[in-house]
Amino acid sequence: MNPSFISNILLQNHTLIRFLNMLGKNEILEFRKGYIMIQLAGMPFQQGDLWSPGSIERMIFQRMIEDTVVYSYQFIDELSFELKLRKNIILSARAMNQSNVRFESFSKSFCNPQYWHLTKSGGFLLRNGVKSSDAIQDIYMNSSQYAFECATAIVIIYYHAVLNVLGESLFNQFFQNIYLYGWHADPDLGKNATYTTHLLPGDVVYFNNPDFDPKTPYWRGENAVVLGDGTYFGHGLGILTAEQMIHALNQVRKPGANQSAYLTNKIGRPSFTYLAKLSISQLGYLVPKYQQIVHHNESSLPIDRYMF
Repeated sequence: MNPSFISNILLQNHTLIRFLNMLGKNEILEFRKGYIMIQLAGMPFQQGDLWSPGSIERMIFQRMIEDTVVYSYQFIDELSFELKLRKNIILSARAMNQSNVRFESFSKSFCNPQYWHLTKSGGFLLRNGVKSSDAIQDIYMNSSQYAFECATAIVIIYYHAVLNVLGESLFNQFFQNIYLYGWHADPDLGKNATYTTHLLPGDVVYFNNPDFDPKTPYWRGENAVVLGDGTYFGHGLGILTAEQMIHALNQVRKPGANQSAYLTNKIGRPSFTYLAKLSISQLGYLVPKYQQIVHHNESSLPIDRYMF
């Protein structure tokens, strides 16, 4: 297939997805050989050797190349930032797995009162006079003083990873009034829901358990970080393969259940591009933020149940 023909098709239709829908499996494989799936300032980019062989960044880059979606960046710093943040999401997930935090529903959540105020809804509100960076780090340093459900765990992982990439000064500048409750997050985190079966390391997937036991509704599903080695981290279950996650959820279904848990195509991601711009520009002013909070009291919801 001629790459110039591909480019003309893309320009005419303005979208890669519409073009790929016209192709069969073999044609898609041929397409991948003739068209680079990462673009920098509108030009194909394939210099994966900028990252060390065997590194997490190189692995993520390769997975992007193999996708059927074009990943477009204006500057190399934006791509580098996403790779670095994805790497740190994985590291923060692994660190949480090694910690002593407990899995609990909202009604049984608890936190270190030195840094957080526990609300009646089971959320953690940053105390006045406390630095956001100190409070997030405390969850990892004094982990035995914390218990929360799996969606909250993902947001904590995001904050911890962003903190490690931005550094304390920028993190405290942009994330001043943190409230941890399920998928609720500061607007600057820019969490997004998308749908795909092509997973990238650092993505958050959702294992749905439609026949969960009403007595234990927090096992309705599991939010889990893609670690890139064939395993996932889900708070409450640990690091498991997809098959092991599904098996674990099947063990907590209602009596007489006949529908298995399964891996959905729901994917959660922070806004890598926006966070990269914050990092690169290092804005010296604050933009007023509107934060809508929905106290739903439903543990273990997928990200698309909290988007509005």
